Amino acid sequence: MRPGRVGQTARVSAIVWTAAVSLAAWLWLLLCQGFFWRTDVRLPPRREPGEWPSVCVVVPARDEASVLPASLPSLLAQDYPGRAEVFLVDDGSSDGTGELARELARRHGGLPLTVGSPGEPPAGWTGKLWAVRHGIGLARARAPEYLLLTDADIAHAPDSLRQLVAAARTGGFDVVSQMARLRAESLWERLIVPAFVYFFAQLYPFRRIGRPGARTAAAAGGCVLLRTDAAERARIPDAVRHAVIDDVALARAVKKSGGRIWLGLADRVDSVRPYPRLHDLWRMVSRSAYAQLRHSPLVLVGTVLGLALVYLVPPFALLAGLLLGDVTAAALGGLAWLVMTGTYVPMLRYYRRPPWLAPLLPFTAFLYLLMTVDSAVQHYRGRGAAWKGRTYARPDAVADEG
Repeated sequence: MRPGRVGQTARVSAIVWTAAVSLAAWLWLLLCQGFFWRTDVRLPPRREPGEWPSVCVVVPARDEASVLPASLPSLLAQDYPGRAEVFLVDDGSSDGTGELARELARRHGGLPLTVGSPGEPPAGWTGKLWAVRHGIGLARARAPEYLLLTDADIAHAPDSLRQLVAAARTGGFDVVSQMARLRAESLWERLIVPAFVYFFAQLYPFRRIGRPGARTAAAAGGCVLLRTDAAERARIPDAVRHAVIDDVALARAVKKSGGRIWLGLADRVDSVRPYPRLHDLWRMVSRSAYAQLRHSPLVLVGTVLGLALVYLVPPFALLAGLLLGDVTAAALGGLAWLVMTGTYVPMLRYYRRPPWLAPLLPFTAFLYLLMTVDSAVQHYRGRGAAWKGRTYARPDAVADEG
């Protein structure tokens, strides 16, 4: 055999084997990763309690004047039969967030609103969790049975609190969390936002989170109903004060302390925060991507290789197989790409986006790969993770998440 043909055969064999491994990975994800691709995990069966427990809503807010008019009135207008009160923590805003909140409460009425200010966070605290701690401290005087932790950009349907409490009471859950439907209107939002939730569900399959005895634990910080005694038992938020990815850390702490948790997709809990440019979405993802990897270079390398194998190899194998005339490589790559596309379609439907976006998932995954690498680069440049203008460069910023 001529040397050139031997080299070509070796290249083809490598492509075939790599495509075969990628296809095997996709078949495993399809069947063995908690059916992460399904989007029918919504609030569990529930019935209204005979007596409605008291609830305090805690909203950490830093420079949120642009979104409060679209979100805060929805909290104040909650149709809740029991006692409920809203505590908005103005965390050193420079845009008049606190005063705007008071004005919205005067204008719209509804649930009582208290606006507090925690001051600068001490060493060892992320700013958002310090604000949450201050809000929980204010709420403690009301002795609520539940706390609703929700972000300043989240708009709730009028019965949102009612449904969350009913689900928690009926199912005996200490945490009931809903992944708010993020905005997906601009070109880049349509391309990246559904994939963000898809990747999250792949890491933390919703079906496993609510299963008794399962180790998987996660929550979505935009909407977390937390039983107060479970928070005290798990030392929330003190136990997770370093955490950049605070929602996952909170869920792990509650589950580790013996609590039951549930997470699913929301029907009428929506984020109103816009991400019109790629830069905005890039910053959102890269802010915490390396923290998700526990600031480990080895895990970063493994993640990059894994993303390449799972998401980039299928289209590459299909195109290379067609160009080199290797039917096996093309078939394996095409089949892996088809499985990938099929698992993404339900998420696009949930976001009311056209299914023709599904084959573009490899391109979106490549963007996420670059964002993850950029997150690591920023970390080693000393910039670290950031929340609303604060930077947390501590290497152990997520030490308490485990």
